[in-house]
Amino acid sequence: MKKYEFDPAVRNMLERSGIPYAVYQFIGRRFITLALSNGFLELFGFSDREEAYRAIDDDMFRDAHPDDVSRISNATTRFALKGGEYNVIFRTRTPGQKGYTIIHSQGEHFLTPDGMTLTVVWYINEGTFSADDVMRESDLLHSFNRQLHEETLSRETYYDYLTALPNMTFFFQLADAGRKALREEGKCPAFLFVDLCDMKTFNRKHGYSEGDQLLREVAGVLSRTFRLENCGRFGQDHFAVFTDAEGVEEKLKSVFEQVRQIGGGKSLPVRAGIYVDDLEPVEVSAACDRAKMACDENKSSYLSIYSFFNRDMLVDAANRAYILENLDRALEEGWVCVYYQPIIRAANGLVCDEEALARWRDPNRGILSPASFIPILEDALLAYKLDLYVLEQVLKNIKRKTARGLFAIPVSINLSRSDFDVCDIVEEIRRRVDEAGVSRELINIEITESVIGRNYDYMNTQIARLHELGFHVWMDDFGSGYSSLDVLRQFDFDLIKFDMHFMQDFASEKSRTILSELMRMTQHLGIDTVVEGVETWEQIIFLKNIGCDKIQGYYYSAPVPLETIFEGFDRGE
Repeated sequence: MKKYEFDPAVRNMLERSGIPYAVYQFIGRRFITLALSNGFLELFGFSDREEAYRAIDDDMFRDAHPDDVSRISNATTRFALKGGEYNVIFRTRTPGQKGYTIIHSQGEHFLTPDGMTLTVVWYINEGTFSADDVMRESDLLHSFNRQLHEETLSRETYYDYLTALPNMTFFFQLADAGRKALREEGKCPAFLFVDLCDMKTFNRKHGYSEGDQLLREVAGVLSRTFRLENCGRFGQDHFAVFTDAEGVEEKLKSVFEQVRQIGGGKSLPVRAGIYVDDLEPVEVSAACDRAKMACDENKSSYLSIYSFFNRDMLVDAANRAYILENLDRALEEGWVCVYYQPIIRAANGLVCDEEALARWRDPNRGILSPASFIPILEDALLAYKLDLYVLEQVLKNIKRKTARGLFAIPVSINLSRSDFDVCDIVEEIRRRVDEAGVSRELINIEITESVIGRNYDYMNTQIARLHELGFHVWMDDFGSGYSSLDVLRQFDFDLIKFDMHFMQDFASEKSRTILSELMRMTQHLGIDTVVEGVETWEQIIFLKNIGCDKIQGYYYSAPVPLETIFEGFDRGE
């Protein structure tokens, strides 16, 4: 549908009227402003007509009271789509005026001579509204707060109650129409998925009221940058946008800067994903999914950052879907098996511990490395299923070893951060170990610094619980990424496992010096040590000289299944 054009004389007559009204046309699931009267400009405080047209098209209710925006947006859209009565009271702020003006708006549809449906809305000034005006406020709330509750609870909605942005369902409709319009103009559409970094921690630190205010301010930044009805809220701190692909990076950088400055310094970094809609035709929902895939590429970042979608992400998405859809079957049918890598005591060269590692032996895809499925399970909060399965297999295998005459040695189990979020992982471990009749001293628990996260008090409590139950707790991958020495001060670890990158960079004198000093420090703290990734005799001699307690790596053995260990035992190895 094309925009209706009034005859110049008719348009001039409409605009010169002193009665506050506006004429709109509903195109592509949004209102387009056709005419604003002089009375409208005066009532809403506009001194420039063209600026008024731009402002109303970008955000029709930009100056309305925050508590009213979602209600009147929903009522307006319902009226446009389904007809019926339009009779809405709301509060709006007028420049230079204290408090809010109470507006009573009434509208109806009419047909033009050539059969097009237009909408005219009249606006009546019902007086001022101020928080200090107790009696007026009481009378007013009796009138339009009833509208607020009744319409929100009992009728279909199109706009999010908190941010007043289109909700996900209505956004899909708006974006579908908007994408077609952009293409008709010869432009390339782009879809954005926008996410705030660590909203959960923000709410815990500042409270949910501050969190809601931050979401409202972020929504305001997005609507001012991309227009209100080009944006949508998908729930929580997730937003979507459709726009012209040209200049999208500059607009996102502007969003990052604006968000950084809101909230009086209490804000969060912004992650964004961009899907440029120039590949094969996909539904709007799929386009948003692809933008989210791009956004998730930076989910571990705590910086304002964006990424573009590419076809490799489709492969990753297919792999993710396969892993999640087949996890339960893989565990039930034994596709996932436990491999063991020995840990050698440096002083005598004997095996003193083993690490249990999951391997997915898929009937269709062959052996999958942990890197191809563990991060997916962690992201989906399903890693606890895998980790508890590995524990159960380890407990069974300890019994099988002792039944074959093998000496039972401690086995370390890796835990994921999400394990502590979705269940009482400490109790789950205790129960399984005790029910199996295996000594708790035979199970070591490995966690990385990423498992600790930012909630030191909570994780200190969990580690203390494990110690009280008789489990040893190891810190894994120390020295990788941005490991903090403060972790060693805050937490009581029985052993520190140094990341394999020290051995991969063994030729560097700087790397050897750092490892030597760290080893000296842990000795003074009374903490045992393991170095991973050892592959040469030269590395072993070096580690012995600097006082490393235990050694793990391919020099001694790659991870192997229990059957291989049994075969070696049968051969007398």
